[in-house]
Amino acid sequence: MENESLIRLAVFIGLFVLFAVFERLAPRRQPHPRRSRRWLTNVSISLLNTITLRTMAVGLPLLAVGAALDASAHGWGLFNHLDWPASVEVVLVVLVLDFTIWAQHLITHKVPVLWRLHRVHHADTDIDVTTAIRFHPVEIALSMLLKIGLVYLLGPSALAVVLFEILLNGTALFNHSNLRLSLALDAALRKVLVTPDMHRVHHSVLREEHDSNYGFALSIWDRMMGTYVAQPAKGHDKMTIGLAWQDDRPARLGWSLLLPFRRR
Repeated sequence: MENESLIRLAVFIGLFVLFAVFERLAPRRQPHPRRSRRWLTNVSISLLNTITLRTMAVGLPLLAVGAALDASAHGWGLFNHLDWPASVEVVLVVLVLDFTIWAQHLITHKVPVLWRLHRVHHADTDIDVTTAIRFHPVEIALSMLLKIGLVYLLGPSALAVVLFEILLNGTALFNHSNLRLSLALDAALRKVLVTPDMHRVHHSVLREEHDSNYGFALSIWDRMMGTYVAQPAKGHDKMTIGLAWQDDRPARLGWSLLLPFRRR
């Protein structure tokens, strides 16, 4: 698709700035005292992830979107053999891809080698909009390979993939933000979408809480699969974010990148 990368980047930057401003004006929790250092590390990790994906794009042009275009050109995948309305296809593709991301997230918590990678995300000692972009480059690469494979199997339109990517990135920024919502608004939104209060439970140091609320965009999967926890046991103001054994080292870039390879 023409200019799809620029469109996605513009939406991402716009939403990032929007939520960063809103969480500064109406924070849900008191920000971490070393906020600037955390932000620098998290943004640096995100830049490394961008480089990783651009490197992958040398052999896999346009990545997931390119896979959709390639599948369409060759007639591969389910939807390339179905003559269904575009709107129906988009809805089904979003549902299938979002459930896959939910399942992938759950698996990263259950498989030790994948948890070593994913705990870089959970090691953040606070949670705000930058936590949404704090993922180890190896995890990002593996996640992209999964999406590419699924796109070839489904054969969705490039438009459907782009819309899903925008939804996924936008909701990830939203539900990681330290944004205060009214109880009524939160209750209404979380019937469909993962809200900041809902996802914050997932970042608790308590095992029974961080093994819950795996959704990134849609909240329906956790309700259906019995992994939904409405509120943290200690409340949002008193809950502890991160990993039970850590200190302030996750604010350091080198330590964070090497965390998967440490014994603990």
